Amino acid sequence: MSAILQTSFRLEDQVTDKQAEFFRKNGVIHFKNFIDPGTVKLYLAEISRVENYLLENGVNKVNGIPLKFGLDVNGSAIIQRLAFTSRYSEILSEFLRSDKLRLLVKLLEPYSGRISETEKDGLVVNHYLNTENSQYTRLGWHTDSPRDLFLGSRILPMLNVGLHLDDCPVSNGGLKVLPGTHNKGWFTLFFRKKYFVDNKKDKNEIGLDIEAGDLTVHDGRLWHRVEQSPVTGERSRRRVMYIPVITGAYKPKTASSPTPFYHRVSQFKLYKFDRKKRTPLAEEKPAAGLAVE
Repeated sequence: MSAILQTSFRLEDQVTDKQAEFFRKNGVIHFKNFIDPGTVKLYLAEISRVENYLLENGVNKVNGIPLKFGLDVNGSAIIQRLAFTSRYSEILSEFLRSDKLRLLVKLLEPYSGRISETEKDGLVVNHYLNTENSQYTRLGWHTDSPRDLFLGSRILPMLNVGLHLDDCPVSNGGLKVLPGTHNKGWFTLFFRKKYFVDNKKDKNEIGLDIEAGDLTVHDGRLWHRVEQSPVTGERSRRRVMYIPVITGAYKPKTASSPTPFYHRVSQFKLYKFDRKKRTPLAEEKPAAGLAVE
């Protein structure tokens, strides 16, 4: 079992100097009970509603970003990586505009940051499930920074903010980080691990004991992975909403945005059933009643 990050915090009306210093040193911070159990249920229900809409309407991409499909424990189709989720949900869009979430921008100081609802991949929902037909059981060692290079810009400071919607003790896999690797220079950033290929446990990795409603923040340059659950089926289910907090020029995406290279080379297989079985098809369709960028 990985060592456990022993320090966690509560976010009240501001990010404190102590919390900011902890983050600068380690590149990761864990806030307990960021949302209450009732809000967790609300967000899960809203994600399920959006997922059903996208499956029923055969949506394969949102703003140029491919959705990742798999099968649930009962064999039904699910979306295991959903991009720009808030585009289809006023409830989730409102969450991104909340004052409490915006407090986290302080962790980017001295840079000026923003929550990027319409940039990068927007609000991403990752749905990890360890079953025979799951397409998303783990994610190998990586940092979030090099994708800036694929998008034609220099690497800029960013935060990856994860709102966890299921309990995930360190014994059940989940997020593992290498604290302090966010400020060790270019060689560490690019060559500490083999990007996405290396899934091996590291003697210096730290896990987090996460409960539904907790929020984690890591620096985009921090080496991290998502470990596969040692159990299968329902007990392995982990759903996380990821909110990128970014800097630099404003670059929103729309339905006509091209698919980035790094997504084209990492396409997951799609389960091809007929439409009545909720087959993912080809074209993006915006939800009725919602504005299209």
